[in-house]
Amino acid sequence: MRIAIAQQNYHIGNFESNTKKIISAIEQAKAGGAELVVFSELSVCGYPPRDFLEFDDFINECYASVDEIKQHTEGIGVIIGAPQRNPELIGKDLFNAAWLIYNKKISGVAHKTLLPTYDVFDENRYFEPAVEWNVIPFKNHRIALTVCEDVWNLGENPLYRICPMDILVKQQPDIMINISASPFDYDHDEDRKEVAKANVLKYQLPLVYCNAVGSQTEIVFDGGSLIYDAKGNLLKEMEYFKEAFSIVDIVPPGNQPIQPNGVQGQPPAVVSDRTDKEMRVSKINDPDKIIDFLTAANNIREIHNALILGIRDYFSKMGFSKAILGSSGGIDSAVVLALACEALGAEQVRAILMPSSFSSGHSVKDAEQLSKTLGNPYDIIPIKDIYDAFLTTLKPVFKDLPFGVAEENIQSRSRGNLLMAIANKFGYILLNTSNKSELATGYGTLYGDMAGGLSVLGDVYKMQVYALAKYINRDKEIIPLQIITKAPSAELRPNQKDSDSLPDYNVLDKVLYQYIEKRQGPNEIISMGIDTALVNRILKLVNINEYKRNQFCPIIRVSSKAFGVGRRMPIVGKYLS
Repeated sequence: MRIAIAQQNYHIGNFESNTKKIISAIEQAKAGGAELVVFSELSVCGYPPRDFLEFDDFINECYASVDEIKQHTEGIGVIIGAPQRNPELIGKDLFNAAWLIYNKKISGVAHKTLLPTYDVFDENRYFEPAVEWNVIPFKNHRIALTVCEDVWNLGENPLYRICPMDILVKQQPDIMINISASPFDYDHDEDRKEVAKANVLKYQLPLVYCNAVGSQTEIVFDGGSLIYDAKGNLLKEMEYFKEAFSIVDIVPPGNQPIQPNGVQGQPPAVVSDRTDKEMRVSKINDPDKIIDFLTAANNIREIHNALILGIRDYFSKMGFSKAILGSSGGIDSAVVLALACEALGAEQVRAILMPSSFSSGHSVKDAEQLSKTLGNPYDIIPIKDIYDAFLTTLKPVFKDLPFGVAEENIQSRSRGNLLMAIANKFGYILLNTSNKSELATGYGTLYGDMAGGLSVLGDVYKMQVYALAKYINRDKEIIPLQIITKAPSAELRPNQKDSDSLPDYNVLDKVLYQYIEKRQGPNEIISMGIDTALVNRILKLVNINEYKRNQFCPIIRVSSKAFGVGRRMPIVGKYLS
């Protein structure tokens, strides 16, 4: 059977654009002689639509798009993703469905069984799990059609109590097709291929796996759609972080009965409360290897590509074109500036240098050199007079109290106000430059350097920022070496260094990764040989600063556990505080 895969970048709720893309790929598949073309999960409306699913008008638009797509299916099978209404009076109103359309008619629909509720997912909020499982006939073939998570429930410690393929395989399909919206993170990108191949080897069937690509606010989908033959040979691995189209000829093995392992019969689907901890996160028990893993070349390359896609899609899908950021001469703002120029074009990114009395001369020089190399516009606006005006105004209240955090934060908030004023005046979106290590420990100023419309590095640890800078310089020096090699500093008081307030980043990031990504408690981290007092100090900083992160802007997610919608912690919790 000749099958086309259309790996496309959809825009949530933009039915006109999404439908146009789907129809264009159908015509391309026809021209290539394909019998069937496959699209990704919820391709009609974009994934994840979240509470848009609660609006009848939104679902009506989905159905209207399906009807329009139907008219282009003469002579070719089309598998798309769209919500389907639940006609029963029991359960939730919708199913997350894969629709097979052929010759302008619905030939079959498969409902998603396993509805993830971990991390960024909340599908059980909107969808009813499948209540029946049927192989779908198509021409001379029998398709086991599933949706995303439905092929992930393998291994010794399955996340759910049911495995849909164990039921479908009894009906003797000759091919598996899975439509997916599986987000990128550097912790489990290889897991996807392992799971796909494990399904093939278990059921001895070829697999077509179509994954979404593109960024939807925080979440980045990396594509990488896969086609395996029945022996587990990888026939096609599509591009990552890009739209792609491919046609592959697959020879199904025939309708030979296969004895599956696992669930027998048809038990009801059960949504597990267990997290994805054991299923999704890489096991690293040696603390000395954590930094090597976080900064591994393949991880940094993929993080770079994910951030570029995240910036580009956030701006294009929101209708923005111009970005602004504060350029301090430090490594975080330098990396953000370089990424933004690559994603949006240097002429669209404006850097503002705002030296204070405590800024070193080389910081301004380094920031200027960076913008000259990149070719982006920049301005220098000293904040000394603004800062002095604040101190003069506050003198009757502050009296003769010694210099402290309040005076430091006035500088940061002055910069935030200047950036937002220019952004408002000229229509820029402010890119935040805080990294994950800083956000985790509260090393930032609310309404100052924590201001922004999008966080580029909020899911990137400081040691990864250094690795990103070196990756950006892989072919030539873009970020001045002085920025990469000098000791990091907020430059808010004389001779200030980050190490005055925080542990060294190569130690800090080890503990943060274990606590945030791997969800290891203090005793587990201490047992790895890390100093008890240090672990307790770091974890306390993380937990007492939840209130700051709760007011932060959206963060481009590149790890298995980013701050934001996928990490839900109480602000007033006592644990480790």
